[in-house]
Amino acid sequence: MANGIIIIDKPADWTSMDVCAKLRGILKTKKVGHAGTLDPMATGVLPVFVGRATRGVSFAESGEKEYVATLRLGLVTDTQDVSGRVLEEHPAAVTASEVAAALPRFTGDILQIPPMYSAIKVNGQKLYDLARQGREVERRPRAVTIFALELVQQLSPTDFQLRIRCSKGTYIRTLCHDLGQLLGCGGCMAALRRTMAAGYTLAESHTLEEVQARGESLLQPVDTLFRQYGTYHISHPRLEQLCRNGNAFTVKEPPADGLYRVYGMEGDFLCLSRLENGRMTSIKNFFGA
Repeated sequence: MANGIIIIDKPADWTSMDVCAKLRGILKTKKVGHAGTLDPMATGVLPVFVGRATRGVSFAESGEKEYVATLRLGLVTDTQDVSGRVLEEHPAAVTASEVAAALPRFTGDILQIPPMYSAIKVNGQKLYDLARQGREVERRPRAVTIFALELVQQLSPTDFQLRIRCSKGTYIRTLCHDLGQLLGCGGCMAALRRTMAAGYTLAESHTLEEVQARGESLLQPVDTLFRQYGTYHISHPRLEQLCRNGNAFTVKEPPADGLYRVYGMEGDFLCLSRLENGRMTSIKNFFGA
């Protein structure tokens, strides 16, 4: 059975679940899941987890993400992007320097009101289902973090390309909408490309056509998800047995406390673990039965 992570360059007009369904057919396996939904109009990095690697989805979803987005000024839509119904149109005589000057207002810890066209649930109902019924409900602001926000270039009199590095849960189209409000002419998102997610970049991504041609050979090992952490190699069979049974074990001459990728005596990745006061405790196991 296939196990690992494949980084897809998601095409436009595909949902993230469409991509998973396609990969289930190509890889001949049912156990496929993605980390971090991309809207259909968006393209770019979509980490897809296969087999035992699906145990790591929650770790990938919570990581930082980076996007390149096009802000279109003078246009307000019900979806906060160009795919939606136009609500307002205004002249947009805004300069690049004025856009750049507005960006610090949205950098750092901010609050966003989620768009009505989103999968967030209110009283058990998804917002986009309510929006399609023509209903609008009050949404609580959500705390997100914009780690970096810069103007890359002005593409046209109304279009500005932005680069954003942000936390989980950030709506880039809401950021574009809010920027337009601050600049006094309204705005929405005209294009979106994710350039990094869970530490994986566009340089590591593959098209669906490449996956169709090369299949499992494009799968990355699941431990690449945790490459920012140090490694610990078990050197005694008894300790490996304890680890495989889900038990903590004592580390002689321990390195610094923290998270570690733990490997068995034959070099296979066993788990992500926490070392504290000389004791190694598994957080998530990735070995087979």
